[in-house]
Amino acid sequence: MARTESTATPFEILAEYEQRSLVHAAGAPEQIDAPGLWRGIGFRIGDRYFVSSIAEVNEILSLPSLTIVPGARSWLLGIANVRGNLIPVIDLRDFIGNGRSTTSETTRVLMVRQPAGSIGLLIDEVLGQRSFSKEQIDAAVGEADERYSRFVGENVRLGEVLWGLFSVAALARSAEFQQAAA
Repeated sequence: MARTESTATPFEILAEYEQRSLVHAAGAPEQIDAPGLWRGIGFRIGDRYFVSSIAEVNEILSLPSLTIVPGARSWLLGIANVRGNLIPVIDLRDFIGNGRSTTSETTRVLMVRQPAGSIGLLIDEVLGQRSFSKEQIDAAVGEADERYSRFVGENVRLGEVLWGLFSVAALARSAEFQQAAA
């Protein structure tokens, strides 16, 4: 039996509020633990929409101050000090071959941890969490654009948008990405 608010502790009251709000949250909690549901962080580069596994993206930041690295390729924007850790920040649009990114109020950096350390990927906009069912993944189509095909294996339709499943791990393993010196 639930306690009345007048006899409940502050913690119990907050826990009850949380339970009530979760009942009304879109896709929660039944979708959060649903088997076969693939979740990722959606983002935009130019006019293309991508999603990377939620396990690959550790943090989302505004563009931090950067220290330029002499002799680096144009896509290595510089090194950022993020809470005492030096993180290389890569212009993902420039690396892919679509020209330099222009920064705006929507520009963000996806922080991703790789075996060699964390890296930051500059993207045009973060579009939040996206979830795909097994059926949507099974109906995915291959990537036609050669610039992205090394990192995007499939494209999944969600409404009117085609989302490229972007593998940060494949990006970090690529020989070109590992050679940042000009």
